[in-house]
Amino acid sequence: MKKAKKKKIVILGGSGFIGGSLYKELSPYYDTRASYCHTTQRESNQHFFQYDMRDDDIVAHLELYKPDIIISTLRGEFAAQVQAHIHLIEYVQANPVRLIFMSSANVFDAYSKFPSYEFDKTLSMSVYGRLKIKIENALLRLPPEKSAILRLPMVFGKGSPRIKEIKKALHEKEPIEVFPNLIVNVTHDDRLSQQVHYIINRDLSGIFHLGSKDLVLHEEFIKDLIQKLGNYHPRLKRVFTTNDDRYLAALPKFNPLPDYLQAEVQDVVEHHQLL
Repeated sequence: MKKAKKKKIVILGGSGFIGGSLYKELSPYYDTRASYCHTTQRESNQHFFQYDMRDDDIVAHLELYKPDIIISTLRGEFAAQVQAHIHLIEYVQANPVRLIFMSSANVFDAYSKFPSYEFDKTLSMSVYGRLKIKIENALLRLPPEKSAILRLPMVFGKGSPRIKEIKKALHEKEPIEVFPNLIVNVTHDDRLSQQVHYIINRDLSGIFHLGSKDLVLHEEFIKDLIQKLGNYHPRLKRVFTTNDDRYLAALPKFNPLPDYLQAEVQDVVEHHQLL
């Protein structure tokens, strides 16, 4: 029997926290390449290539690797992100390839009274949220089977910028900001990477919300998380942006993944046991 050809995957932003986690999950199963921008640690790894979206044309790399799937976890200058995704979308239109875009729950940050679901109208008050909406809207003009939009909540994990920031504040006895009235959902890098692996393996497209299926107050979550990190006595700076509870949560409803791949808030807390 003829051996099935491995899918080719290119991860843009592969040296970042989420991109690196995806590379670790996917590379044993697929022919996986990933980009890095500034770090020199990846230069000796032939599966990584240097790409700076401010100066480089991504199409040259894509024509070289001819991926079946492109995953965008790009971060950085907003105007450069928009331009890079315009080029990506043009490439996807002209080639047999799918684009998976890592978006954010912030596309709903103008809605504060309810959690948001996959097909709710997007509206953002933040520059970051509006950036994600602009790229999402461009993707939605592609044929439906050509793209997947993955909206993420706050993502935690051993190498995450959020955990590094919290641990730095704990060690330096600096206050940690918490939002007592903010209701969120969350996830961690390992679960997110498993979910993306499933989406790729099943050739799924559309819009997915990949946060925990339950909600938590931001302050309570951070307190529980710090307990798992060690025996600390944190200083918390409680920030009230409103007198009422407000939501920043993108919940799965119409495109749920199987139960064994869904996260709960407690899973995310337990993931950080004495990291």
